[in-house]
Amino acid sequence: MKPFSILNLYSGLGGNRYKWDSLSNIQVTAVEINKDIANEYKKRFPNDNVICADAHQYLLDLKLNDELKNFHMVWASPPCPTHSRMMKFTRHDIAHYPDMKLYQEIIFLDNFYKGKYVVENVIPYYKPLIQAKEIDRHLFWTNFKIGHFEIPKYKGNFLKSYDSKLEEYYGINLPDKNIYFKGSHDQFKILKNCVHPEIGLYILKCALEIHQDNNKEQLKLF
Repeated sequence: MKPFSILNLYSGLGGNRYKWDSLSNIQVTAVEINKDIANEYKKRFPNDNVICADAHQYLLDLKLNDELKNFHMVWASPPCPTHSRMMKFTRHDIAHYPDMKLYQEIIFLDNFYKGKYVVENVIPYYKPLIQAKEIDRHLFWTNFKIGHFEIPKYKGNFLKSYDSKLEEYYGINLPDKNIYFKGSHDQFKILKNCVHPEIGLYILKCALEIHQDNNKEQLKLF
């Protein structure tokens, strides 16, 4: 049986992807522009095809080369800082236009891709321009139905530059904390922005139309 092929754009540390291996016959290609983060992703998921490139351009190039059709599903998590409520309410010394690559990719995938797609971002400081599903601290735009899903709330402080509970919460142990994510003002911001692995698994199951046993009650999605 042909594997279910997933293109994981802006893969970061792979928070969304962490529990996908609990499902059989999954094949993942990850695209991450930061070389250090891409290398760390590869250590965690050695069987994935990891590409160090600009995910936004890579997606377009796949379509132009007629290769996007080779993937059954696309997951994209474009950069979120210019959309975040934290940027608006805590950074009064800067001003940024929202990075519209987020909406470019939603519109692009919705019109030019026949597979299933997920575009993820933070809950923004403005009303979303395209309606999305809210789960935890994230919005998800999909072309398939996802239901209500909850995970245990994080008990630490997301405003801290580092909180030891973060790694436990996401199930991700970072390497040398003094040198990782070189050049970042907050070396843990990538971790903070991860999609929780349980959410990533849940959404993939929705894409595969796998019904879940939740507290011994069958969750009917369709």
